[in-house]
Amino acid sequence: MEYVKLNNGVKMPILGYGVYQTPPEETERCILEALETGYRSIDTAQAYYNEEGVGNALAKCGIPREEIFITTKVWISNAGYEKAKESIRESLRKLQTDYVDLLLIHQPFGDYYGTYRAMEEAYKEGKARALGVSNFYPDRYLDLFHFAEIKPAVNQVETHVFQQQKTARKYMEKYGTQVMSWGPFAEGKNDYFQNPVLKEIGDKHGKSVAQTALRFLIQNEVIVIPKSVHKNRMEENFNVFDFILTEEEMKRIEALDTGESLFFSHYDPETVEWFMSRL
Repeated sequence: MEYVKLNNGVKMPILGYGVYQTPPEETERCILEALETGYRSIDTAQAYYNEEGVGNALAKCGIPREEIFITTKVWISNAGYEKAKESIRESLRKLQTDYVDLLLIHQPFGDYYGTYRAMEEAYKEGKARALGVSNFYPDRYLDLFHFAEIKPAVNQVETHVFQQQKTARKYMEKYGTQVMSWGPFAEGKNDYFQNPVLKEIGDKHGKSVAQTALRFLIQNEVIVIPKSVHKNRMEENFNVFDFILTEEEMKRIEALDTGESLFFSHYDPETVEWFMSRL
């Protein structure tokens, strides 16, 4: 496993396992299989409604807690100091742990300043080893960064070969915040798994399109958390440390970037109204 060092010195695996859209009733099995495969970083969230399954797997896996890196996120319905504070306690209860390794604000809506104050308090109390945000575009990221006492260590944003977040990464690198990808396979959009560039490069290394795409992000020092409910896919996604893409191959994949989201835009009023309806 390769690691990144966050801005407070905490080490985080560069490859983890995500449980977005994993059914609650399957989460425990999936986590146990991921841990058996070798994953030691698990990404969940209050809004995924499967923190309990993660907690059950942690309790049953037999692996020391300090060897597993756990990330969860505060949802917008829990925005604000008091609600966020209570929701953090509830997340720890569901996860059956005294602390999480990384605690994120899930979306930049509602009173996220109050949310971050509650998170900073949790950090100081040892309930979170690192803090960060998710889905914060450069403008809101910079706003929160300059507001925060404890600087965000991570920003988890849509990042894949078609949306490489070049502008956002410039500012995160400037201020020492690590980029973390959600949707590293773009959920198959843009005929992702049939992309001729990824297929050709993957074939040269005896690797799949998925493995090639993950390797590209890892070599760009992007944390990735691919999700699958099938153990053979978990194993495939984990097997990305035994080859290296050449500089020419990296440039060819870099050229696939469109700079546009394949999912949503926070600058779209209808999108903002949808999120605000979740408060």
